[in-house]
Amino acid sequence: MESMGEVLRSMSNPAVRLRSRDLERELLNHELVLRLRAEHPELDESRLRLHLPRLYQYVEEARNCASCPGLDKCPNDFQGHYSKLTVETAGGFPDLYERKTACQLQIARDSQERIRRRITSFYVDERVLNEGYDEIEIMGKDPRRAPAVTRLYQYIGSVKESGLSARGLYLYGSFGTGKTFLMCYLLHELAVAGYSGVIVYMPDFIEELKSMMTDGAKLKETVDTLKNCDLLIFDDIGAENLNPWARDHVLGPILNYRMERKPTFYTSNYPLEGLEKHLSFTSKDGEEIHKGQRLMNRISPYVEVVQLVGENQRGLSRS
Repeated sequence: MESMGEVLRSMSNPAVRLRSRDLERELLNHELVLRLRAEHPELDESRLRLHLPRLYQYVEEARNCASCPGLDKCPNDFQGHYSKLTVETAGGFPDLYERKTACQLQIARDSQERIRRRITSFYVDERVLNEGYDEIEIMGKDPRRAPAVTRLYQYIGSVKESGLSARGLYLYGSFGTGKTFLMCYLLHELAVAGYSGVIVYMPDFIEELKSMMTDGAKLKETVDTLKNCDLLIFDDIGAENLNPWARDHVLGPILNYRMERKPTFYTSNYPLEGLEKHLSFTSKDGEEIHKGQRLMNRISPYVEVVQLVGENQRGLSRS
């Protein structure tokens, strides 16, 4: 069918009237229009003729959808949507109404966008969060990771079934074994379930805090975000160059607020004992064992320690 839209708009031109009648007849006998007429015999042909452009749009967009080129190349007037016709009675007479309806591809994209908006990233590579997750690959990538991955699956399942607890996970292991990737997977799965989450790459976050010292509003907004999100992940804790202010006046209050309320998660190259040593030493004041212990008292009781054993995947494929 040629572009009836253009023809219909130019029907006042005698040169196209004859062809427009052929197109009108072709449109009214199109299988989609015939089906509509069969479902709504109360809608007479004269009423249909008043809505020829609307019928044309309906048929044309159905044709586009039948040979869908993908969401980004959608040729319909409203990308990711198609025309849907309904018959409703107004003023005692049936009439034809059109509304734009999201296609399945658009619905899926909207769903993913809603999930993505529940996740906030501070200094973590967005590609890790945006990549898809293949559960078979996650488990099968390195068999030595199986115990840790199984525990992660169990935790996700428990939250979906029973809701959040105040207890998170402390995932530690050697470089490149997939700790960040697995925590991003946890964040994604629980975002699908409706929970908000924040993941913070600690080395860059601690450096950025220095500039926030002079911007009280930004600092408060950041700290409030970390305090109040459902799921908080401190990624690569122990790799940062810690200073007393960041430890005692930022990390301390965040963990103090969350410890009886919401779960906090960690990835680290250190076991808990090694992390305590790290938190006890700052670049300015040197070793302060009691301050490290104070912070660990807000971490250790509220996490389950999970060791991730495996091959360094960096330089290989992802995860």
